[in-house]
Amino acid sequence: MTVVDGPVLALRGVSKSYGAARALVDVDLQVHAHEVVAVIGDNGAGKSTLVGALTGALVPDEGEVLVDGSPVTLSDPSVARGLGIAAVFQDLALCANLDVVENLYLGHEAQRGLLLDEVTMEKHAWELLNQLAARVPSVRVPVAALSGGQRQAVAIARSLLGEPRVIVLDEPTAALGLRQTAEFLTLVERLRERGHGVLLTSHSLADVQAVADRIVVLRLGRTNGEFDAARTSYEELLAAVTGIQR
Repeated sequence: MTVVDGPVLALRGVSKSYGAARALVDVDLQVHAHEVVAVIGDNGAGKSTLVGALTGALVPDEGEVLVDGSPVTLSDPSVARGLGIAAVFQDLALCANLDVVENLYLGHEAQRGLLLDEVTMEKHAWELLNQLAARVPSVRVPVAALSGGQRQAVAIARSLLGEPRVIVLDEPTAALGLRQTAEFLTLVERLRERGHGVLLTSHSLADVQAVADRIVVLRLGRTNGEFDAARTSYEELLAAVTGIQR
């Protein structure tokens, strides 16, 4: 792992409540370039709220979000994207009836004069997918005809169009089989090689141990441990997630 200078994205003392329910309590987190940080925890641990705070879907009640060490207010997702933070959510938000190129450029089509520049968009689509070592039969096939892993690749490629520095992946392997999960983990490794910071949330301890550099455990909204993925065991992570010491 190569960590360059300070974190690209960080949370400092972030808390968020929904009425009397405290979803996050004084959470600190950092993501560097060339680094994969996994956030794990059981249902209700605060993972979705943390993703919302990082991507502009919600504003914390307390604490700070920092980009390159400077506090920012991510008032909505467009502000987050403008600061180089992209997100791919579990539902992927793809249009099944449209092809790969159309999904990548939906709402941001390249034009030549008054006409769509189909050649440029198709060429760039292949370039993005090749950079991720993604395997799709054609960029002109409808997304409905792709496997779950291939759809993940399309969604991640779409997130790269704005040249983000950090990519947030929310429960990316939840609906994937074993082979598709292996393909997805390769995509994550390629993102790290390209210099992106990656934060992913997951229920799967095996998946995060396979790809993460650091693993942060949330339990009941609080940080319940931060681990070097290469030096921790499944049992240590499970104990931190459940709160049950063996």
